[in-house]
Amino acid sequence: MTDIRKYLDIKKKAINKALDKYLPSRETVPKVIHRAMRYAVFSGGKRIRPILTIASFEACGKKGDSIVPIACAVELIHTYTLIHDDMPCMDNDDLRRGKSNCHKKFNEAIALLAGDALLTFGFQLLSDSGNIEIAREVSRAVGSQGTIGGQVVDIDLHSALRPCSGQAKRTPYHEGTEQVAHSAELDYVVSNKTGALFRIACEAGAIFSNAGKKKIKALGDFGKNFGVTFQLVDDLIDKDGYIKVYGADHVEK
Repeated sequence: MTDIRKYLDIKKKAINKALDKYLPSRETVPKVIHRAMRYAVFSGGKRIRPILTIASFEACGKKGDSIVPIACAVELIHTYTLIHDDMPCMDNDDLRRGKSNCHKKFNEAIALLAGDALLTFGFQLLSDSGNIEIAREVSRAVGSQGTIGGQVVDIDLHSALRPCSGQAKRTPYHEGTEQVAHSAELDYVVSNKTGALFRIACEAGAIFSNAGKKKIKALGDFGKNFGVTFQLVDDLIDKDGYIKVYGADHVEK
């Protein structure tokens, strides 16, 4: 256990150092967007996904720092999903990791743009790597049949959608009628909203190492299962949130 903690700590520090180097400084014009980006990225976090990218790369027999930009891209894209997930039109949360989240620290418009900027910057790092396959697979993982698709079904489960100025306005489930989801829908949400990014985090390390298809798939399957377990444990820790999503009967079981 000590060796694992040491490994995680070393990799986390390396990722944070690289992220600090890659991201525009707080003083880069326009300052507000870069400060919002950095605020979101450096507001805590275990860096589990990028560490999995590095660990998968090393598990395939490779060493060195060439994988770090790809790992950082995974973290930037993950942070984009968190910013958007917290916004009033989505989960409507005010806190992230015990701190004011991006749209509360700045405002909704800047938070939206900061998320967009982190997503595009993540793909800039991926394109700089020269590995088209990774960029393509990450696009699929976070697209409408991956993370975004999971978010859409999550919104559908937890909110009442009604027309508002030509857009769908979300009423968060904690402000309205609670709705217990069906198992198939829950599986879809967790597998895609959370599991897809964990899966591609592992696959990216394997792809960059030039591993074979079987090894890439094995690591991807591990990542997805790890991500699903990670989310369920996180939901169980937040028991009230778990009840609202899964229903009281599931907690007892």
